[in-house]
Order: sequence, then structure tokens, then C-alpha cells
Amino acid sequence: MSQRKFLVIADDSAEFHVALKFACRRARSTGGHVALLRVIEPAVFEHWSGVREEIERQAREEAEAALQKMAEFVIAETGMAPEFIIEHADNTRSALRKVIGEDPDIKILVLAAAVEGRGPGPLVASIAKEGVKWGARKVPVTIVPGDLTDDEIADLA
Repeated sequence: MSQRKFLVIADDSAEFHVALKFACRRARSTGGHVALLRVIEPAVFEHWSGVREEIERQAREEAEAALQKMAEFVIAETGMAPEFIIEHADNTRSALRKVIGEDPDIKILVLAAAVEGRGPGPLVASIAKEGVKWGARKVPVTIVPGDLTDDEIADLA
């Protein structure tokens, strides 16, 4: 029997940490674990392939370093190391389509809505408009308010 994965987009948004905390609490309370997706969008510098390759190498190193920092929090919250997924893609939605389509253990995508009245955020808006079908799979999406407190997360998750 596979273990349920809670997928979280590991980006630099203010609301990411709320989505991560919520996913960690849900994973801990349901016996699942957390998977972190970091998307690297293509470098726009295309004059020399060597320069582009160096930019992409640096982007990957930065993504790995960011995921390592996040892993400490996930381990402290769940007792288990997260799964790291680094995907090169044109945008987050296409990366999600690929990752969810390839991994049947991903059972729930956890997102947080934007904070401070900035609207729902681009990915949440895209899901609302285009739906939640990720290739051949349908995966539930949990959207948590981006300004939940730790106590509220503990109560809900």
C-alpha cells in the first residue's frame, strides 16, 4: 500500500509557509508525508548555450539549497524527511501536470490563497478557471487561507 503524499509548491510566496505547515500537520495526522515541488522556469538568456547552462546550474543549486532549508522544518513537524521534486518547466501548472501525472502516490495538492487582499493568487485562479484535472488524473486540491495562524492550522489539520 502506498503512502499518501501531500504535494506543496515550494516557492517564495508569503503564503507558501502556511500551505507547508498545513500539509505537514495533515501528513502527520493521517500517516502521510510531504512532497515539495520546486519549479525552475527556463532561462531567457539564449545567446550562448554555455551561459544558459551555467544559469540553469545555478538555478538548480539554489533550488536544492532552498529545499534543504525547508526539509528541516518538515522533519521537525512530521518526523519524516520530505520528498524533493525539482522540475524544469515553462510554468508551475505544466510542472504540476507532469509531476501529478507521473506519481500516483500524490493524493492531495495543498495551496494557500494569497494574503493581504491580493486576490487568490495565480495558481489558485488558474485552477478555478481551468479545473483540477492534471493530465489523466484528478487530484483534490486543498486551498487554505494564506493568513492562517499556527493555532488555526493546528485546529483545522
